[in-house]
Amino acid sequence: MVSFLLSVTFACGVVIAVAHVLNRRFVAPVYDVVANLTAFVSATAASVLLEHWVPASLSCVAIGCWLVLARRTTRALRARNSARDGSRAAALTAR
Repeated sequence: MVSFLLSVTFACGVVIAVAHVLNRRFVAPVYDVVANLTAFVSATAASVLLEHWVPASLSCVAIGCWLVLARRTTRALRARNSARDGSRAAALTAR
């Protein structure tokens, strides 16, 4: 019963993570990425220790999705900072 409940929980998490990945315009906040990676890594470890292989596999898939989202977030933040730095440089040279 515990394995089934964990499987349902992690399957829902996987659906949400996959939906975020498929929505290419979605950029996750840094705190969201960190919290979800921490949660799913902990869930994977707990499931492996309990020998609940299906929930462990589902949470591993979610980890992969959140790593993709972490990369997307990092790229978006770098692009935003580059644009901000570029506009500052243009403003300074215009003086």
